[in-house]
Amino acid sequence: MASLQPVRGTHDLLPEQNRLQDHIAQVARDIGELYGYHRMTTPIFEFTEVFARTLGDTSDVVTKEMYTFEDRGGEQITLRPEGTAGIARAYISNGMQQMSPVKVSYYGPMFRYERPQKGRQRQFHQIGAELLGVEQVAGDIEMIAYGAHILKSLGLWDSITLELNTLGDPESRAAYRDVLVDYFKGHFDKLSEDSRARLEKNPLRILDSKDEGDRELVANAPLFAEYLNEHSQEFFKSLTGGLGDIGIGYELNPRLVRGLDYYCHTCFEFTTNTLGAQGTVMAGGRYDGLISTMGGPQTAGVGWAAGVERLALMVGEAPAGLRPIALIPMGDAAEARCRTLAQTLRETGIAVELGYAGNMKKRMKRADKANARLAVILGDDELAKGVAQLRDLDSGEQQEIALDQLAGVIGKR
Repeated sequence: MASLQPVRGTHDLLPEQNRLQDHIAQVARDIGELYGYHRMTTPIFEFTEVFARTLGDTSDVVTKEMYTFEDRGGEQITLRPEGTAGIARAYISNGMQQMSPVKVSYYGPMFRYERPQKGRQRQFHQIGAELLGVEQVAGDIEMIAYGAHILKSLGLWDSITLELNTLGDPESRAAYRDVLVDYFKGHFDKLSEDSRARLEKNPLRILDSKDEGDRELVANAPLFAEYLNEHSQEFFKSLTGGLGDIGIGYELNPRLVRGLDYYCHTCFEFTTNTLGAQGTVMAGGRYDGLISTMGGPQTAGVGWAAGVERLALMVGEAPAGLRPIALIPMGDAAEARCRTLAQTLRETGIAVELGYAGNMKKRMKRADKANARLAVILGDDELAKGVAQLRDLDSGEQQEIALDQLAGVIGKR
């Protein structure tokens, strides 16, 4: 048994780490409520088609990274690699178009088979949000503001940059796609094997290639901005103007793209230089064609997702938890009385540290380790007098309190 370890790319979230991730998720949830986004949970696994259709059959996620298996009924099942596809499937399955606009947030584990590294695991966690049914640029502005608000509340904003680009409408995208294909065909022999495969089906993904040879070609590729029609230019102008209205600055990144055809207009990433190569902490954009690609009605959409592990690396430590009251019984009779007192205090919302055994020195040491704020010391002499010693563990001040008044006194401190 001593040799058993977690599967490579997974890790145990010990209580302190779990508390940090819970803190991040709770901040995101609370801020979401301010913007009208409410938590939604989809299954951890879906039919493989849900992800194959939405992520594209030439994407690295589909071709190399998905955890896919055949269940006992012969169905192809995949552990979810991201959150948007499941939300989109749920929108169709549950007839949520009747509820438009749909504003939801999510938090949970995702799964990708990739090389584990700092801030990137095979089982990881994401927070995210989706806005479905809003075509206006106001939705994009709100979504970016929502993400920025979370990063500010976590104390990370000073090390964050918002990178922004436009992918234009379908007409602009089609024009740019043709120009891009012609450009890369002229350098076909210099493209990586993966980029050659993407050239006809998914040329925009080449712009996001990590291959050094591809990156040299991308540096000289035509820019999307040169092929935007008037509508696309106006949409982007409204977006940047709206961000200016609410005081959110940005850097234009003309190479920031999303490869699949259902993406359009807004494309954004919140990035940092504090995590080395893993610089993106939150990414999103508009995807007006996603729902119809999955067989649902034509529905506008915009959203973002963020890796909780990466955010946790930046946050560092969770806020301090509740400081408990330490009960220090000396003797069997005091032990029984402290059990009753502990239950009474806990049921009124007061955290209690009640050890299972040990002399007073050991119990006080445990109280210090638990960062207790008060200690209730109870022995045979105190029981005989109907009192307890109440010690302030910060100041060292100690006073005698009647047992029948103890819960009330503690509740006020």
